[in-house]
Amino acid sequence: MHDPTPPVEPAPAAPGAVPRGSGTGLSLPHVAGLIRAAVPPMHPGGRPLVAAVAGAAAALRLATGRGAVTGLLATAATALFFRNPRRVRPPLTGVALAAADGTVATVSDVLPPAELDLPREPAPRVSVFLSVLDVHVQRVPVDGHVVDVAYRPGTFLSADLDKASEDNERNAVLFEATDGSRIGVVQIAGLLARRIVCDVAPGDEVAAGETFGLIRFGSRVDVYLPRGSRVTVAPGQRTIGGETVLAELPRSD
Repeated sequence: MHDPTPPVEPAPAAPGAVPRGSGTGLSLPHVAGLIRAAVPPMHPGGRPLVAAVAGAAAALRLATGRGAVTGLLATAATALFFRNPRRVRPPLTGVALAAADGTVATVSDVLPPAELDLPREPAPRVSVFLSVLDVHVQRVPVDGHVVDVAYRPGTFLSADLDKASEDNERNAVLFEATDGSRIGVVQIAGLLARRIVCDVAPGDEVAAGETFGLIRFGSRVDVYLPRGSRVTVAPGQRTIGGETVLAELPRSD
């Protein structure tokens, strides 16, 4: 006998609900993708130190039978220090982005260091201090190319001292933006830092927000801006490299 009752359509699934038959919706590739998204990659410049810490921890474990947990934590902390998180640049033109994560230490008009080959007249300088807890990779402030790179040996004063800009070991990179503006970025070693890594060379084409270097442990990064720039950060403010707008550059016209 024919049943006149029409079939009942299943109710639509609520937004975000897991479809029937899909189990928990989790799989090993999915979980691996979530972990990769949550854990930032490591800068290649940190790999030798991480390997050294891991090797020392393994040697201690073999020699004493102890220290496994301590060694694991030390290795993980060293790897975390050299993290290189993904950053998204703001959709703006005519600005200089922060070259480093950290805290703005000073904003002042000073003479640029001679190695930057900038006009010998006071220009805006933004100094950012990086603690040992900050991300220590440096990022390109503008689209353009590298004009020059100059390394200078020096002392290892605490990076939060103003004299560190003149006396400490440092590496100066001069960038020229697509509009012709020139911006100098100086990587300055600090009290604990003993190695500055710079991955760019004169003539390299660069894009704002790209990583170009690394300072191992506490340090400082100075950015020298063209005269007439409008600085948009203040002392005590936190900066995010490749995302925070450091200054509006003067119009080339």
